[in-house]
Amino acid sequence: MILFRKFKSMVKLMHYSYLSRHNPQELADRLYIDATGNKNGINWESPVDLNEKINWLKFNSDTTKWSELADKYAVRKFIEEKGYKQYLVPLLGVWENANEIDFSTLPDSFVLKTNNGAGTVMVVEDKTLIDQRTVRAQLNKWLKNKFGLKRAEPHYLRIKPLIIAESLLRDESGISSSLVDYKIWCFDGKAFGTKVYYNRHRFEADTEWYDREWNYHPEKLVFTNEKGDGGGKITKPKNYEQMISFAEDLSKGFPQVRVDLYNIDGQIYFGEMTFTASGGYINAYSKEVLLEMGKLTKLPTDR
Repeated sequence: MILFRKFKSMVKLMHYSYLSRHNPQELADRLYIDATGNKNGINWESPVDLNEKINWLKFNSDTTKWSELADKYAVRKFIEEKGYKQYLVPLLGVWENANEIDFSTLPDSFVLKTNNGAGTVMVVEDKTLIDQRTVRAQLNKWLKNKFGLKRAEPHYLRIKPLIIAESLLRDESGISSSLVDYKIWCFDGKAFGTKVYYNRHRFEADTEWYDREWNYHPEKLVFTNEKGDGGGKITKPKNYEQMISFAEDLSKGFPQVRVDLYNIDGQIYFGEMTFTASGGYINAYSKEVLLEMGKLTKLPTDR
């Protein structure tokens, strides 16, 4: 039985790999079913909830701007042009190949990441302790990754892969063992709510949901063994309205986008803009909130 299950799983992965290259829309449908348990799949004709609408937008709208702004390097120009240069994490370098990196020019601590994906981040606390050959090999491996294929997110495939180095941000407040990550959901210039991540460790984190007025709503989230409810621990930032105003301005003209920010001692830092949160297969939010956010997502056909 175990061998049969392994064989079945392997066949499924092979089929999904084929679909990723030849029929990404069908792959999106399969992944949606896997994540939500809705055996009917995506309602392509009349999408209703947030996941369905994200996927509809992937394949039925112009996502050129998504590619530009999901690019962790190119988005910096957009932020500057909007007049928010002060919110950018200092850039230390950009390279097309890890072999070009001159570590002697970098500070003792920094962050290395690729610009075209998620999770391809390397935190360097002390560069004297790293093996440069191993670091270069990992970064070059990430550069070759065709991010966007596996989860049917074609806008990522238009991003030219680069490596960037940024300053390492530190929060000494003691609130969290990691940076507090404020993920602000916006719909065409209007903020709806913020999902907060903190105490991150690999794939584990404490998470909380706050509405536009910073009221705590644990019922909005579905918790698994990997992520737990923090219990309303995170207090409203003193310059919260400034964060909201920033996120709302960035989101104007987009049916939906998640704007990720950090806030260290009142200094706001831009993280990224995400147009396909969890690939469009979100299962960590309640059905009610997914429907609520789906209603807020106005498709071009609704206008």
